Amino acid sequence: MRAEKILKMPYYAAALATGAKSFCDNPLIGSRRLNEAGLHVRRIKLAEKLADFRRRKLRHLLPEDDRVAYERDGFIATPGLLTDKDLAGVRHEVETTRFHAWDMRQGNAVTRFIPLPPNVLKDLPFLKALVWCKPFQNGLRYLASTDGDPLVYLHIVMTDPESKKRADPQTAFHSDTFHQTAKSWFFLYDIDDAEGPFTYIPGSHRLTEERLNWEREQSLVAAESKNKLHARGSFRLRTDELSRLNYPQATRFAVPGNTLVVADTHGFHARASSERPSVRVGIYGSLRRNPFLPWAGLDPFNLPGLQGQQARLFVAMKDREARKKGRASHMYAGKILATEPPAH
Repeated sequence: MRAEKILKMPYYAAALATGAKSFCDNPLIGSRRLNEAGLHVRRIKLAEKLADFRRRKLRHLLPEDDRVAYERDGFIATPGLLTDKDLAGVRHEVETTRFHAWDMRQGNAVTRFIPLPPNVLKDLPFLKALVWCKPFQNGLRYLASTDGDPLVYLHIVMTDPESKKRADPQTAFHSDTFHQTAKSWFFLYDIDDAEGPFTYIPGSHRLTEERLNWEREQSLVAAESKNKLHARGSFRLRTDELSRLNYPQATRFAVPGNTLVVADTHGFHARASSERPSVRVGIYGSLRRNPFLPWAGLDPFNLPGLQGQQARLFVAMKDREARKKGRASHMYAGKILATEPPAH
């Protein structure tokens, strides 16, 4: 082991008590010997146990039907969330406002992230009401098992399967991380099944015996995986492994506009391959905290002045990275209309 890694060993050890997930960047998380002894399996089992404990404290956030749907499927789908007037208002604001935007290219897909902090939402009353409505906020908080402040973006996915670029890596079934975490999408317009709908394997958010055995196997070899996303702890699931894990067929969310989907992305999910060029517009939320905290609240981002700022802070970090290295995963695209084609 290199001297640099030896000196960093206290840091690597401390990271075990956090949401750190990269097998290739942390020699303890990626240690075959430690994972043969059960390190990874113990982390994911403890994370699920604590998530269930915190979630019991948040039962008041959702009606029973939604809690039952989550426990069974790993997701909650709510069609017809807004009234016709409110939906028309949100669409008008999204279609006519020029936003500061950041683009992330992955293969033949570009995902555009438009932060929606309070200073942006103050002039967009319909969009503000949607972002702060209970189904959007409480669904994220309950599924993520934390009464925290989520990241929120206007989220546009532009896919061109006719381009010569490699396939979008998000079309492979994957789990975002080793513990329960939540993402939501409010789809503004109808999603056609041929245009890459969000796809989720029902029940895959839970640790079955088959899933635990599979996780243990992956933990022994993930650090050396040629797939960097897999090596960094966002495990990819091959299609031929579905039956081995006793999973049902995936649910494809080819849904009408005005549908909210909140999903536990510890479960296996993907963006289905698009059969033609497409643009998907939605309001996206994401919530993830340290999975080993025993409390559900005490999120500093709920404090005045910090609430609603996480997305803005994230893209500011990406801007600093781009200035320093010349490139970042999210590149500033300018102040543009939400669905303007990417510059390159």
